[in-house]
Amino acid sequence: METMHAPSHIDARLHLVRPGFTLDVDLHLPGHGVTALFGPSGCGKTTCLRAIAGLTRNYPDAGLTRNRPNPGLARAQPGRVVVNGEVWQDDAQNLWRATHERALGYVFQEASLFDHLDVCGNITYGLKRTPPARRQVALEQAVELLGIGPLMARKPQALSGGERQRVAIARALATSPRLLLMDEPLAALDAQRKAEVLPYLETLHRTLDIPVLYVSHAIDEVARLAGHMVLMREGTVLAQGRTDELITRLDLPLAQGDAAATVIDGTVLQHDAHDHITTVAFLGGQLLLVSPTARTPGEALRLRVQARDVSLALAAPEGSSILNVLPATVAALAEDSPGQWMVALDAGPTRLLARVTQRSAQALALAPGRAVFAQVKGVAIVN
Repeated sequence: METMHAPSHIDARLHLVRPGFTLDVDLHLPGHGVTALFGPSGCGKTTCLRAIAGLTRNYPDAGLTRNRPNPGLARAQPGRVVVNGEVWQDDAQNLWRATHERALGYVFQEASLFDHLDVCGNITYGLKRTPPARRQVALEQAVELLGIGPLMARKPQALSGGERQRVAIARALATSPRLLLMDEPLAALDAQRKAEVLPYLETLHRTLDIPVLYVSHAIDEVARLAGHMVLMREGTVLAQGRTDELITRLDLPLAQGDAAATVIDGTVLQHDAHDHITTVAFLGGQLLLVSPTARTPGEALRLRVQARDVSLALAAPEGSSILNVLPATVAALAEDSPGQWMVALDAGPTRLLARVTQRSAQALALAPGRAVFAQVKGVAIVN
């Protein structure tokens, strides 16, 4: 007998009008892993997240709800939100679940912990609001995943910013959500605290089968965490798809400017503890990178290679300090700025970007189909 599986996808069609702003999105997202809503401030990322949660409503004077008896309570509509087969909103069928009826966890930019409760009390508050039949994440599991066992007796005032956010995430997980919404959870943290929290977010992704919608305007966070991305602009979806594909499309702003980069998923082959060099295999070859932390063979790593750190040559260099030389083929070129070009390269099935001067592009006669060697410094690869 064939086993039937619930559909694993998230669909959200939402229309919301505010004075001077309209949100009009049609999202088709995987029902697993991390999906980032990315774009500049004011593009509608948080509004979209809140609409999915059932928190954002149309303004009474938007002209959409004037015939309703209480227009101030009109939700974003027309709309439809389906999370892995569970319908949260479908205006065509007059279906609507209030926020408290949606199995979601929400992590805000500020931790918003209860100051009168210790860490344990904050987390169990979320647990108590979840019916026993729906509990899938145990308190002990949330505490272990976020590494907050030693903090359980502390009050929020005695926690660092990074610790507070980890507690807030644990509290959201304690509700056993079918969808975890995270609204720029690292934006209020300095670089050191952000670096403290990011590994825990990666662990959550690997350990729990809970889809995450992650709002951010920091491309380094998105590249490190998200397998899928929605690129937003002025309340609409500019593009949506796999992160590694979107950030290398020369027709999108992600592949323009000094921050343009490539995301590469690889597997550790070996680690040289003496030289602190890790060898990573990926679809397209191998990369050597500096890694002060010991890496275990078989460990999955996501690497980020910035376009500005990739140089090109027509022949494999000899006697060079550059550790990584990859055979590649020019796939496309586009002018990036006056005097500079962005070059899309195919190293096997993996897409790379290189930012070169116009003079270099002309000297190498770069054109689609041209065979080249991409050179990447080991110290320039970020993981």
